[in-house]
Order: sequence, then structure tokens, then C-alpha cells
Amino acid sequence: MEDSPVKITVIGAGNVGATVAQQIAYTELANEVVLVDIAEGIPQGKGLDLLEAMPVLGSDTYIHGTNSYEATAQSDIVIITAGLARKPGMSRDDLLAANAKIVASCAEQAVAQSPNALFIVVSNPLDVMTYLTLRVTKLPRNRVVGMAGVLDTARYRAFIAMELDCSVEDIQALLLGGHGDSMVPLVRYTTVAGIPLTQLLPKDRIEAIVQRTKDGGIEIVNYLKSGSAYYAPAASTVEMVESIVKNKRRILPCAVRCDGEYGLRDVCIGLPVKLGATGIEQILHIELTDDERALLERSAADVSKNIAKLIELGY
Repeated sequence: MEDSPVKITVIGAGNVGATVAQQIAYTELANEVVLVDIAEGIPQGKGLDLLEAMPVLGSDTYIHGTNSYEATAQSDIVIITAGLARKPGMSRDDLLAANAKIVASCAEQAVAQSPNALFIVVSNPLDVMTYLTLRVTKLPRNRVVGMAGVLDTARYRAFIAMELDCSVEDIQALLLGGHGDSMVPLVRYTTVAGIPLTQLLPKDRIEAIVQRTKDGGIEIVNYLKSGSAYYAPAASTVEMVESIVKNKRRILPCAVRCDGEYGLRDVCIGLPVKLGATGIEQILHIELTDDERALLERSAADVSKNIAKLIELGY
């Protein structure tokens, strides 16, 4: 993909979408970035502001905003960030009905213009919106992936680095499951410069870090009051974009539709995948303990309940 012109559409010109577009343009991961939003003037204004920053940054990416999906035609990657943000006291699941309507409309219009695109879903509740995008676009599962585990892992790594007072670069970690309270951080697979985390921190400190990771989103929501996180979600999305555009085949935890993997079917949930130019190239199978498998199955059951609600709503 990197050897030919790359066009990326970002749907939603709010904090997450605008920051994603900004980081893609700044790093020249695309020749053209289209920022789409239903609010008149917002994507156009933000797109022009970003375009005017390109000469300072030495980037030749052409970025522009629009209210029309015609301008998104023949995109290589479509990123859906549109939807309502959480407020204090809300869970991600509380956004299901409202955001399902928004995401379904966005996905339907985008795939009509770009039938060969890869879709990255960022809107909450993430796992259910990934499932919805698959249903609406009717694309094969390798071309629709949800951004969740990359963000959750980033939070987990950040908190470990804070605790150990070491570089985040030396921390390798993996989380599975749904994006929310039922996520499954795999402590056994967490290392610091190759050293198992369990050799560096006592059990109670690790448990505290795991819990803070699960509460990572709402902690920021409670601080902001009228919005939710966007810098870390945007950076996590762009990491996925880079792996696709440069065909890096990074092993990243992403939301994918299961078709028998880990004994799960017809549910989108976070699993370790190899992400390359064709999207999901492989879903990796790792050994789980009985307790870890039980947690993953419980997480999948939570997502399945929300998928059932989605079906009840007529999607």
C-alpha cells in the first residue's frame, strides 16, 4: 500500500477523529486525508487548519474536510470515530442505541463509495460497533477491525512504567477480551525487558494496575466532565494504520469477529492479530490457563448480550 498513493477517510471530526487525522497527516501515512462530519463547517475548518500546518511540519499530505461522502470515494482505509462520547456515570454500553444509528449510517455511506477499503472502528461500545460495521458493510472479517486492545495495552504499559519508573519501550504486554470492565489483561505474558512482571512487582500492585487499566477510560471521563479520552485512542488508531499502510504485520490486540477461535463464534472481541496490508492476516492462538479462558468467555458473553440488543434494535 505504501508504494502507491494512499487515501484515508476519517469519519467524525470531533476530538478523536480530528486528532487521528492530524497524526496521520503529520506522519505522512497517507497522500490524502478526508475528514467527514455531518456538522457543516467543522470538518472544513479543521481540515483547512491542519492543511496550513503541513508546510511547517514538512508534510505533503493533502488534508481536507467535507460533509459529503462523495469526496471519500476510493479510500484505502476508513476510520469510524463518529458517535457520542461518554459522560461521567455512563458505561460504554450506555451508548449502544444512539451510536448504533450513527455508525450504521456512516458505514453504509462509506462502503458505497469505497467498497475495497479496510475499516477501523473506534466508536463505542467498540466491540459491538465493530460487529455492526461488519453486518452493514457485508465485508469479509479481515477488512473490519476494532481499535480497543491497542489502547487498553497502552494504558496498561503506561501504568506499569509509572510504577517501575522505567521506559515504556521496555514493556511488552497483551490484553484480550472486550473493551471495558471485562477486558482480560494477561499478566503472565507481561514482561519488562524480557523479565516477567511478576518478578518485579508484588501481586497487590499488579492487581491495582490491572484495575486502573480497566477503569482507564472512565478515569479520564471523570476528569474532563464533558468529554472522553482522545489523545491515546488516536495514537492507538494510528499505530494500526501504520501497520496496514507499511505492511508491517504488527502483532496487535484488536477487536475481530470470532469464527471458532478460542471456542468463540459470532462475536467481536479483542484477540492478538497480525495486521498488514490486507487487514487481519492471522489471528494468533496463545495458550490460556483455565482461569484466563473463563475470563475471556465471560467477556465474550458480555459482548454477546449487547450484540443481542443490537439485533433487537433491528440491525
